[in-house]
Amino acid sequence: MHFQLSEEHLMIQKAARDFARSECLPGVIERDEHQKFPKEQVLRLAELGFMGMMVDPNYGGSGMDTVSYVLAMEEISKIDASVSVCMSVNNSLVCWGLDTYGTDAQKQKYLTPLAQGRKDGELYIGAFLLSEPEAGSDATSQRTMAEDKGDHYLLNGTKNWITNGNSASVYLVIAQADVSKGSHGINVLIVEKDSPGVVVGAKENKLGIRGSDTHSILFNDVKVPKENQIGEDGFGFRFAMKVLAGGRIGIASQALGIASGAYELSLNYSKERKAFGKEIAQHQAIQFKLADMATRIEASRLLCLRAAWEKDQHLDYALSSSMAKVFASETAMWTATEAVQIHGGYGYVKEYHVERLMRDAKITQIYEGTSEVQRIVISRSILK
Repeated sequence: MHFQLSEEHLMIQKAARDFARSECLPGVIERDEHQKFPKEQVLRLAELGFMGMMVDPNYGGSGMDTVSYVLAMEEISKIDASVSVCMSVNNSLVCWGLDTYGTDAQKQKYLTPLAQGRKDGELYIGAFLLSEPEAGSDATSQRTMAEDKGDHYLLNGTKNWITNGNSASVYLVIAQADVSKGSHGINVLIVEKDSPGVVVGAKENKLGIRGSDTHSILFNDVKVPKENQIGEDGFGFRFAMKVLAGGRIGIASQALGIASGAYELSLNYSKERKAFGKEIAQHQAIQFKLADMATRIEASRLLCLRAAWEKDQHLDYALSSSMAKVFASETAMWTATEAVQIHGGYGYVKEYHVERLMRDAKITQIYEGTSEVQRIVISRSILK
């Protein structure tokens, strides 16, 4: 086993860290407060090759491995999880799904600009549409219908909680095509946002990751050409489960970054703040909190890197990604809460950043599969 990163990995990590500190940190509090989508930061990510990190260079990607993706996600998430979730969805769910299962024509038309993050000089990113008002953790209960009309599908329904909902140019939509077949009758379709009948709902007013744009998307008799179907009939549910397994690595890495950011702020603050005549880092109560933070974060990091390595080795990474996701997300929530406690009253105000990290941490326990769903996946694997 090798625990040392390669020179290339270290360069990618440094590039992501420098980007986060120089271009994400300025204005992060204001973007959070005003729910401003970080368009400039996402465009800059595209310039750095971070919007299609694992995509084949023949289709505009950077051709990096999943370990590189984990390293970049951690560094960016330390500073602004709203930026990193845009990056995660585009990389893990949209680009990887198209790169792995799309046709050459689909890749040429959609994947290339998605991996580059631009088209004709404008922002061009994707969104993954699975959740519905009555289909969250139970992804088999799809109500969005794709009615076969011969040369096209007629799409009707509503999708909820869509990251990049308004900023995306392309949607990957999971829809029921044959109700009689249940989950085996679900298809996946590529839908262009500007198609007639696509309606973007109001932006959700969220607890955390407030810079990312989360919307409901409505489809009213949207015509989707048959050539925009990914895979064969009935492949949609399996497609969703495959991309979500990789997506969990991305969100686990986001959670890891949030935890790391909260820890680093707490560590620095504990060396500056004095109480009872000495730095609070000299008090055992604070030392123990920092020790537990560091230990849980390192365990989370190893779980994330293991899942990434298994994915890169083309092994079955469903179990490892679920373990990484549930542990890292719960570590993020615990660490960020303790960070607020260490900062005391200062932790409760925006300028010290940790209250935002605490709010951002919570969603990592919910999206891309709740902690409860991850435990179902893990228990089924160890009990089979």
